[in-house]
Order: sequence, then C-alpha cells, then structure tokens
Amino acid sequence: MPMFERRQTRQIFVGKVPVGGNAPITVQSMTITKTADVEGTLQQIYALAAAGCDIVRCTCNEAEAAEGLAQIVPRSPIPIIADIHHQYRMALAALEAGVQGLRLNPGNIRRPEHIKAVAAEARDRNVPIRIGVNGGSLDPALYTKWGGITPEAMVESAMQELAYFQEVDFDLVKISVKASNVPLMVEAYRQLSEATNVPLHLGVTEAGPPPAGLVKATAGISTLLLEGIGDTIRYSLTADPVEEARAGRQLLEALGLRERKNVDLIACPSCGRAEVDVIDVANRAMKAFGDREIPLQVAVMGCVVNGPGEAREADIGIAAGNKRGHLFVKGRNVAVVAESEMVEALVEWAEYIHEHGAEAAIARVDTALAEREAAKDRAQLLDDKGNDANHAHDKIIEIRKRVEH
Repeated sequence: MPMFERRQTRQIFVGKVPVGGNAPITVQSMTITKTADVEGTLQQIYALAAAGCDIVRCTCNEAEAAEGLAQIVPRSPIPIIADIHHQYRMALAALEAGVQGLRLNPGNIRRPEHIKAVAAEARDRNVPIRIGVNGGSLDPALYTKWGGITPEAMVESAMQELAYFQEVDFDLVKISVKASNVPLMVEAYRQLSEATNVPLHLGVTEAGPPPAGLVKATAGISTLLLEGIGDTIRYSLTADPVEEARAGRQLLEALGLRERKNVDLIACPSCGRAEVDVIDVANRAMKAFGDREIPLQVAVMGCVVNGPGEAREADIGIAAGNKRGHLFVKGRNVAVVAESEMVEALVEWAEYIHEHGAEAAIARVDTALAEREAAKDRAQLLDDKGNDANHAHDKIIEIRKRVEH
C-alpha cells in the first residue's frame, strides 16, 4: 500500500472506467494511426489494452476521423476519448459517433459560445470532457498577461474553461496542465490541486524518445503521485504507444498504486563475483516473460554468495555460480540447473508458482539437496575470489597509511 494520502477528488466515469475519488489511478495512451483507418486503429487499441492501458485517445481532426470513430467505439475493449483541436464541430461529430470522452484544448478553441455548445451537448449525453491545457499552445492573452508560460497562466486557462462549463451546468470534467518542462508542470499541478477538486490527468507533454523521455515523464508524474496528486496518467513518448501504456502501468505498480499485473524483474548490478553476464541474462529473462500476466517478483543475481539473501523477498530468483544456476523460492534453494537453462527454468518455475503457490513449488523438490549443491558453489567461489573480490581491504590499509603520513 502507498505510504502517502491521495488527494480526494470528485469521481467521473469515462465509459465504465471510474476516474477520481477512490478509484484506482488509470493509465491512458493515444493511438498514432489515422482514425479513419478503422482496422489499423483497432489493432493498436487492442495492443494498448493488452499492455495495461485503461483509456485510449484517438484524434478527431476531420470528418473521416469522426466516421471512423463511429465504427471503432463499439468494437473497442476500452473507452475512447476523442482528441479535438481548433474545430469545435469535430467535438460535436465525435459525440455523435458515440465516444466516451472528449479532450478540448483551451488554447485552440477559445470562443466561449463554441466551448459552451460542446459542453452542453456533452452534458446531455453524459460524456466527460478533459480540459487539456498545454504549455505549448497557451492562449496568447494569458501568455501576455503572465509574461510567458507560467504555472499561474496554465491554471488560469483551466479555470476559465471550467467557468464556461459551469455556465451550462456541466461538471463531468477532468483537467490536465501539461508542459515539457518538468518543474513547470509539477508546480502547475500543485497549484491546480489547490484550486479545484476536479480529477487531474497527469503528464509531461512531448517528453521525447526513451530513455530520456521515460526519465523526464517519470520525474514529473511520480513526484506528483507521491504527493497524492493525480487520478489518471499518460506518458507522452516519441515511441510506440504500447511503450507508454507499459511505462504507466509499471510506474503505478512500483508505487503500489495498482496491483501487479506482470513480472517485476529485479537484478543485481554485477560485481567482481559475477559468474555470468547479468545484463544478458536479465534481458533474456525480460524477453522470455514478455507480456505474460505473472504478477511475481523475479530476481536475477550474478553470484551465489549474496544473491539469495539480497533477493530474499522475491517470489523466485536465480543466482549464477560455478557454471550453474541456483534457483531459489522465497530465499530457499530449490534446484540447480545448467547455466544454459537458467532463463527457461525461471519461466517454468514462475508459471508453477503463479498457478500453485510458493509453498507448493518448494514442496515438490528435495530442498536439502539443492541447498547442499548451492553451499558447495558458494564455498568454491569464495576460495577462488575471496570474500574481498575487489581487494577493498588492502586498499583501505594503503589509504590509512597515506592519511597517517
């Protein structure tokens, strides 16, 4: 469970998915296909759903896109939000197509009568709208007023739009105030969370390609989540959107905000004792597990000296030693396999544990035999490389000599 208190917000529903209140924080992404390409877009939506995406956004920038949405919405496994820019009539067309949500950018649709017309139609259809403020497309009047893109300007933009909605008694709203600058984005959301109890959609816009984009987006999103701010998130990466969904899901799992869905693979950084290429084994293990829904923590350790102890809390792990891999479940040695079979053994045991439980997995083998074999390899490794594999003890003696003299 998270060690922080979530900020309480009003709850809305995007289709059947709750957002805000006590609902789980949801993961969003956006298709990069042409929405008029119905089959291609649906294929991407199904891939996103399989990767952990709860809600997906599709662009609605032309009549053909709206017509495509009319065919996509009833076949989608997750709710569809239509992304609207500049043309308010596209929002009305998307509502006619049956979408479960809209995203409006106040910096692009600025005429009050157009904003209220869309809100009134959404109200009548019980469809929520995200007010999507973006630092890169801020209303010029606010840019001038605040002397640039500032948290205050972004929050004021959101609150202005919210006021238009309130004029037509529309309150099915969530808000985002995204920027590509992380400190700016974080401060804007902090101020917004003080100004309203509307659910907040978190994201660092235009974060860029991985790995830098992942770092930037995680820095902003996780900072706010750890402060209890945020009800739904999106990684905006220059990459396959499936990577966005995976990243969002993994972040929420890492913070204890969603139940684990897939493997959590931990691995040692390697050292002088490592008996295998830990990076290679870990990467092969990640590939082997793929998108299998096995919600276990799996450890890959480079040696049998500290490996089992360091990953004692893992559901299953493997430690390399003496050209063999020592499998352990909940810190107990259960089997010894050939080095070439390490990854395959991890997957097989993980599947068994997921189906039958750790105690059943331990009970099916002679743990005493496995522990004796592991003890032999640990003893040999210590003889070969010593407890001080990197000769730190000798270095400390020389350091002290230099300090004393």
